[in-house]
Amino acid sequence: MIDWIYSIPPLRFALVTCGFFVAFSWVGTVIARPILRAFVKHRENVNDLVGYILSCFGVFYGLLLGLLAVAAYQNFRDVENIVSGEASSLSALVTDVSAYPEPDRTNLIWNLRDYTRDLIKIAWPNQRRGIVTTEGNFTMDAFHERLIRFEPSTAGQEIMHAETLKQYNQYLEKRQLRGLAVSTSIPQIMWVVVLVGALMNITLVWLFDMRLMSHLFLGGMLACFLGMMIFLIASMDNPFRGDVSISPAPFQQILDRLMEE
Repeated sequence: MIDWIYSIPPLRFALVTCGFFVAFSWVGTVIARPILRAFVKHRENVNDLVGYILSCFGVFYGLLLGLLAVAAYQNFRDVENIVSGEASSLSALVTDVSAYPEPDRTNLIWNLRDYTRDLIKIAWPNQRRGIVTTEGNFTMDAFHERLIRFEPSTAGQEIMHAETLKQYNQYLEKRQLRGLAVSTSIPQIMWVVVLVGALMNITLVWLFDMRLMSHLFLGGMLACFLGMMIFLIASMDNPFRGDVSISPAPFQQILDRLMEE
């Protein structure tokens, strides 16, 4: 989809989408309908024929829209679970380093605090523009370097240190998954099929033989619903893009906790 749709508020995006399809339906009803009707005006029971074709077409197109809506929602939920898992892993890492002796404890906490702040203030806004940033790499590299320099002096510290290193590696894996999820979306070829199918659906309605006002009303209702469905799928298509996106609230809670340390 075009990137600009994620820079406008959801309500305006919905109005633009529905307005486009309704306008296309109404303009076609007034201009293209008389031309298309010339091909079927001599046939008897033309409404039955067009209704049969439209119902068959609607089954396949409705199935496509339904599957895409479910896929977009499922993808949104999966990415949301990735973010929640990453936040949980980071929270566990904070708990582990809080048990380190001074001054290592304070230095490690400061590294995680700076990293979490950059994640919220810099990385997340860039993700909403589809950009995967590397600002946090330097901070996490410093954290890892300070972590591996720590030399346990007791058996308890050895166990604690090993668990912290394990938790750190797990967090890096979940962070990588979030970075890969930034660019996840429905393939463009499917969007082409959806849009072409919507226009074909509206075109078939133009073939019905009915009064102009009834045609405008019924065609506008169908076009508006198609616009709402496409708006719904597009809004959830990229989980990090636009206002309908995953928030960094779990990391904000961790940052508030780190600020109190």
